[in-house]
Amino acid sequence: MSTEETTQTLAPVRPHPVTVGEQLPELRIPITATLIVTGAIATRDFQKVHHDKDVAVAAGTQNVFMNILTTNALVNRYVGEWAGPTSRVHRINIRLGATNFPGDEMVFTGSVESVDGDDVTLKVIGTNSLGPHVTGTIDLSIPSREETA
Repeated sequence: MSTEETTQTLAPVRPHPVTVGEQLPELRIPITATLIVTGAIATRDFQKVHHDKDVAVAAGTQNVFMNILTTNALVNRYVGEWAGPTSRVHRINIRLGATNFPGDEMVFTGSVESVDGDDVTLKVIGTNSLGPHVTGTIDLSIPSREETA
């Protein structure tokens, strides 16, 4: 393999300023048992309802289900991919709603709620077939082009 084939390039700095009301692009994430189980293990959440279907069903759910730490990570991914590699998340404030089960899909949407210099507040919603799985606000900073040059 050549060096060009193995080198990853970070997303460019945002080409335009962030504006209030701007819509973030939709992101669709398939919810698989693998995503749920590996997310639970990676976050050291060993509650069996996140990785053992029989235990989850005995507890009254239809299958294993996603933990809040995995959801939080997916929110961070969604925001980070939109904001770019120079952004910095300061606060994620989320609430869970409908459970994420394997075989479903979560669709993220979001909008810019406020902008104060480099500081931005976003509203984000992740919805599955049962309804909103996660809703929340995210505070982050996105340095201007001049600061990153």
